[in-house]
Parts: sequence; structure tokens; C-alpha cells
Amino acid sequence: MKWVSVVLSVPFEGEFTYSVPEKMEDEAKFGRRVMVPFGKAKKTAFIIKEIYTKPEVDFEIKDIDRVVDKEEVFNKDLLDTAVWMSSMYLSPVGVNLSSMIPSGRRESESSPFFNISSFSPVEKLTEDQEKALSRIRSFPSDMFYLYGVTGSGKSEVYLRRAEDVIKSGKQVLYMVPEITLSHQVTGEVYQRFNKRVAILHSALTPSQRLKVWREIMNGDVDLVVGARSSVFAPFKNLGLIIMDEEHEGAYKSGQSPRYSARQVAQYRSGKWKAQLIMGSATPSLEAWNLIRTQKIKSVVMRNRIGEAKFPKISVVNMRGEKRNISQKLEEEIRSALKEKKGVILFLNRRGFSYGYECKSCGAIIECPNCSIAMTYHKGRNRLICHTCGFSEPLVKVCPECGSFDISPRGYGTENAEEEARALFPFARIERLDTDITNGDSEKTQEILNAFRDGEIDILLGTQMIAKGLNFPKVSLIGILNADSSLALPDFRAGERTFDLLHQVAGRAGRYRDDGKVIIQTTQPTAPAIQMAATNDLEHFYERELSQRKETMFPPFTRLVNLSIRGKMEDKVKEAAMALGDMASSFSENDEEIEVFSPSPCLVEKMAGQWRWHVLLRSQSISRLLYFTRTLLSSFRLPSSLHLEVDVDPTTLF
Repeated sequence: MKWVSVVLSVPFEGEFTYSVPEKMEDEAKFGRRVMVPFGKAKKTAFIIKEIYTKPEVDFEIKDIDRVVDKEEVFNKDLLDTAVWMSSMYLSPVGVNLSSMIPSGRRESESSPFFNISSFSPVEKLTEDQEKALSRIRSFPSDMFYLYGVTGSGKSEVYLRRAEDVIKSGKQVLYMVPEITLSHQVTGEVYQRFNKRVAILHSALTPSQRLKVWREIMNGDVDLVVGARSSVFAPFKNLGLIIMDEEHEGAYKSGQSPRYSARQVAQYRSGKWKAQLIMGSATPSLEAWNLIRTQKIKSVVMRNRIGEAKFPKISVVNMRGEKRNISQKLEEEIRSALKEKKGVILFLNRRGFSYGYECKSCGAIIECPNCSIAMTYHKGRNRLICHTCGFSEPLVKVCPECGSFDISPRGYGTENAEEEARALFPFARIERLDTDITNGDSEKTQEILNAFRDGEIDILLGTQMIAKGLNFPKVSLIGILNADSSLALPDFRAGERTFDLLHQVAGRAGRYRDDGKVIIQTTQPTAPAIQMAATNDLEHFYERELSQRKETMFPPFTRLVNLSIRGKMEDKVKEAAMALGDMASSFSENDEEIEVFSPSPCLVEKMAGQWRWHVLLRSQSISRLLYFTRTLLSSFRLPSSLHLEVDVDPTTLF
């Protein structure tokens, strides 16, 4: 007779014991999934232990229903990782395992486009690349940060180091924030690494992903390329983890378990005694602090490859301008078009306008499901919510006062495109945002290839054109409404704005020395704008760190955000207030914990759910996690509400 101990993807911790029918004893093994009766339903469970002595319990042990897998889908290493995540992110082991394994519940993590650098070998390295590679090779088990300007050739350093590790008989993980590989790049990676490659991306079906998963587990793969969830790949002999564009928010999970891929990579590399190389032109402030305090080894690459130079950047104050495209930017575009050079216009807002406002009473049309303004899309003549997707025909009468004096407020990519076509009627202009591509990566690639080949003169787009794109003909980039993200009430607003401006500016002059960037803003004196314009990254980081230290925000403290959501506003508020009161009571005897008063989330209502949160802060992560675990074990949440724990939140929305 045989029994198994399992965990399930349920929102509470615990192991459950089931008996195994005799005919399934050879199949029900550690690392496999089984279907089990749980309450009135049947659920997928993960076998974490095989038991051959009858457990002494005072209840009837139920049989498993069936065995799902014929082979292991997780190993002891992944189970250990799930247990570590349980202690780090306060998420149940079963939920963690479910998020790792291919057919488990998984959020989409692929944006419409992210162009990973070429995998074709470079014949001769630059002096910076040689020095970087030499230093990294000198400390084969240490953690490194490769801090290099855009266009400095970081990718080739990663790939040379990957070749070293693979030659030694070990496996390599190459992580990128988002992934949609072109056929060309896919061919290059297979050729360079002898076809022993696995590419994990959301376009794979569950069965395809599971096939790749087992190849990695069996040691048939040398190199894994993937986005955030690839950090859980079931390696047999891991020797190196590469995390490109470490600063990107896409490395943080947006649903439970709300893990940070950077932290999981640090844990797994330490467990395997593998090398971890992170890199970016704009490190996260947490990474920058690790570099400056020498808690992580760093390599600096300050020069672009070849004749490429960092572009000349100008700032235009838009307060006196009457159009979306300033006179200075218009002149520079005309000059670039005359010389047959490529132009990129960047605006991080879709639609025609980002609000519809009554001029009589000031009311703004909001989504009925979310507490945010609806966006007007002129091409579809509809108001659309960019949070939940709700849409409705254009409103012609103010619902508050009945006035007909209602019109768009602000502008988005549709509006900017309309203006650009009026100013440059003979230019070939294309817009690239999710309204155009609708998630179609082939459509995206078609537009980008046309721009690269000179068939498009002006490419206008959102954040999907801000990074990872290399166009030899581009000499001019115009950044419209550069300060839009500065208005957000978030302590990371300045850092995010600076990162984005720096990354967008990095698209110009990558293959030439005449690159220009025009930053249009109504806040020309804002430090994030000024220092992005002067390429003064180190000064910006030191200033930002000084402010964070004064206000005691990360990286000088750690945060846990406890958010409660539900359909009844009063119940959500009542539960949040009760949680806040309990937290404050508990913290009276603990000077290391600070409890912020319960408050509505910045977006108070989202997809029909009201949202409140309680923020906890401490300089000690271990103390903070212990406090949170104790608090949550004592708190009773009404069954109609949902509570989510976010350790080290990257946003407080």
C-alpha cells in the first residue's frame, strides 16, 4: 500500500495526504502531478513525498483520482525553490509550483515586440568588451553587473561567457524582459549553439512548452532563452544565468506569487554555485546601490562600438507651444527627411486623447469599472478603458451636468499621427502601437522591417519602440510629452522617467555620429529630464539615492504591500481598516516595523473591484516577513474579499 503527500494551488499553505490505488502505485511518484478530490471539486496536485507506512490520522484518507504525468515535471531543486519562495513571498508552495510548470496557470509576459540582439558571432571584440570578458572570467562563480551604455556591445560579452560555460559541460539561462524572436535571430541562436537550444515564450502551446521543459530537465539543452518565468527552467547542471536589461519592470510578476525574477535568479545561482551576470545601460536603483557599496562586482563599458556616438540631446519647453510637435522638432524632422534619414517619434500614450472632459463642470468621463479616465480612440470613435478593456460610443452630453461642451483632453499616438501627416504630407509615416498590431507579432515585424529598409520615413509609437531596436538609418528621435510619468504619485516616478528617456535616446546614433534627440516637456527643470538630456546617469542616481535615504524608501528599506479587493466598497474599506488597526497594534511592541495608514490604492477601482491597501516598512527584510506572516495568521478576511501580498513592490498602484 502506498500514500502520497501533495500540495495544491490553493490560497493557503499545507500538505495533504492521499492514498494511491494499487494500479497507480508505479505511476504516482515524486515530481508528478495527480488529480485529487478536494472539497466538492477535483484539483491538480503535486506529489512532494511518497509514503509507505500508513499515516496515523483521525480522518478518512481519500484516493487520488488519476496520475497526470508519465515523467517528472519538477525536481527537488524546483521544490526547494518553491519552498524558498513561500518564505520570501508568503505564497503557498503549491501556488508557486503551479506558476512554474508549463500547463499551470500563467500570466502573459510577452509584449508585442522585444528585439533581442543578434546571436551572430562578432569576429573582433572592442577593448571594452575584452576587458569586461576577462574580468568576468576571473571570478567564475561570482555575481556581476555589466553596466554599459546602449550600443556598447554587452550582448557579445554575455554570449562569449555563455560559450565558456557550455564548453565546461554546464547549462546557461539567458533572460530578457520580454521576447518575440524574429526567424533570423532564432536561426542565429540555433546555429551558434549547435541546436542545443530551448526558447521559452508565450507563443508556445502548453504541450510544446512541456516538451521543451522535459528536454531541459533531461540535460538535452545547453542554452535556454526566455522571459521572466524561464527563471524556473528545470536545469540539470546550471552554470550561468544572464539577466539582460535588469532594470525592466517585466521581471516582476504581476499576480500571485508576486516574485521578482532577479531575486529568484540570485537564489538559484547561489544554490547551484553558478555565475549570475546582470546588465543594463540604466541599472535599477537597487542594483546601483549594490554596485556602489561593492556588494556585487561590476564591469563598466562606457563606449559605443565603432563610430557610434551618444546623440546630441535638446530639451524643448512646451508651455509656449500650441501644437504637439514643436517648431524645433518640426525643423529637425524636415532636415532629416531632406537627407533621407530615419525619424522616430515616441509618445507613451495610445489613442487620440487620454481623457474626455466637460468644459462646463470639469467632469472627466471615467470607466464604470475602473477609477480612471477613458481614452478617446478617434479611429474607432469610441472611449476605451486601457485597464479593463471596457469601451463605449463617444459621449456627446456630459453625464454630470448635461452640457454639450465636452471635448478631448491631452493627446495620444492617434492625435500625434494626424498632426504629423498634416505637417509632412509627402513623408511615409507609420504608427506602431498595440491598437495597430493587436498582438500580431508578424504585423509588428513587417512595420519594423519596412522602417529598417527605408520604406518608412517616420515611425511613431509607444513604449514598444523604446528599447531593443537598432536602426542604422535613424538620426533623429522626438520624445513627445516626456514628463507624463512624472505626475504619478509613486516614489519611483523619477527613476522610471529617467530610465525611459535614456533608453529611447539610445536608439539614435547607434551606427553614426550625427544622432539627435529632442525632448519635449512642460517640466524642463525636472532633474529626471535635465540629467537624461545631459546623459548624467551617475549624478541622477546619486541624487535619487540621497532622496530615498532621506525618505527611507528602497533600497534603504524594504516594503510589503497588503492589498484587499472586492466588489463591495464598504466591505473592502472596513477590512482594510481592521487589518491596519491590527498591524498597528502588533507594531507597538516592534520598533523595527512601520505601518502606513490604510488607504485606497492609487487606482481605487479596477475591473469592477474596489481596492485598498496597507503598506508595511522595515530596514530588516527578515523582521518584516516574520511580522507579516504573524499578522496574516491572526487576521480573518471575509470570504467575499481577496487579499494579495506583494513583497518588494515595484509599484503601489
